[in-house]
Amino acid sequence: MSEQKQKTVRLPDAASVETVLAALQPQSADAGLAPALNKAFPGFAFTVAAIDDLYWCNPHAVVAADGTRLGDHRAWVERALADVGGDLTAFWNRHRESGEQFTEWRGTSAFAFAPTGPGVADFVQLSLGREIEFLAGAVVDRDYRPTSADHLFEPTWVSRESAVEARQLAGPVYRLRGRTGGGIVHMRSFLARRARIEREQREAQRLELKARTIREVGPDGARDTPFLDANPDWFDFVPRENRFFADWERSSACGHRIFDHWAFDIHDLEGREQKREIGFIPRPLKMPTERLLAGESVSVHRLMERIEAIDGEIGLPFAWFFLMTHGHWVDPDVGHTIADGLRAGRVRLPDRDAAVLLEWADRKYLF
Repeated sequence: MSEQKQKTVRLPDAASVETVLAALQPQSADAGLAPALNKAFPGFAFTVAAIDDLYWCNPHAVVAADGTRLGDHRAWVERALADVGGDLTAFWNRHRESGEQFTEWRGTSAFAFAPTGPGVADFVQLSLGREIEFLAGAVVDRDYRPTSADHLFEPTWVSRESAVEARQLAGPVYRLRGRTGGGIVHMRSFLARRARIEREQREAQRLELKARTIREVGPDGARDTPFLDANPDWFDFVPRENRFFADWERSSACGHRIFDHWAFDIHDLEGREQKREIGFIPRPLKMPTERLLAGESVSVHRLMERIEAIDGEIGLPFAWFFLMTHGHWVDPDVGHTIADGLRAGRVRLPDRDAAVLLEWADRKYLF
């Protein structure tokens, strides 16, 4: 996208995105999503990535044995309970063999990305859910009497591990997610906001921290050290989200678009005591076949072979490092072991990657 287009292009808004999603037809929704977004928002070139992370919504409808829809699930349960005077046993006996079932939406995450400039954070991300309505299960557990009305609203007797056995009723449909401020995000603006809020929250503590001390016990006895003397870089703290992007930009990964490899679960909300809570969890779009763990019997040279294999498998230089900050696929101890090997001159990394790793080893961040 040219500089001029960056100045004049209109960023997507929630209402417009939801209009695009509502117009998609289920039979062509997957293939049609990116073209529909591009048509609705001229100047953008969207790509779509999916993540296999099953979630489900609360039951939302009831269907009779003959397929007739009987209405909203909660309203139906409340009405059916009222018909038997709130007697759970009578309700259970009436409906356990009725063939009535409830439906629910089951989904997986999807993300749409569009670049807005040449920088690593110059892109828009849309957080979506790809959802299918299934005939999920009987309205009551046929084997066990419900112990409360709440039990009827939260059907624990239904297995959701596989959708193969469930009957599909509608979908797929795409819905905009991330109502906590992360549904539509321009990443560069988000990172600037993340850094600013961190800075403001720390600055608001300055008077309190100036008065705080840390009790230290040494060979000469105990003494109180001012907190800010013990933490001289307290007000220079860089959030992990900003470091993730900065490390990408100055590492061997910088030749690749970050959103081709990662999506970001973003939140931006008012937390406890009206404190602003803002951040993201990075989610890999490509994952290695096996986890890499560090153990006492694993040499640093063997770890170097394994990280090279991961980079090759993912198709991204220095991919192992970013998987390590995510914390699941590569054990953080792998990073510390390799950093120790670098300092001892036992192994080598490209200079830019070595600098990133050594700084991380000194000031670790994880998601």
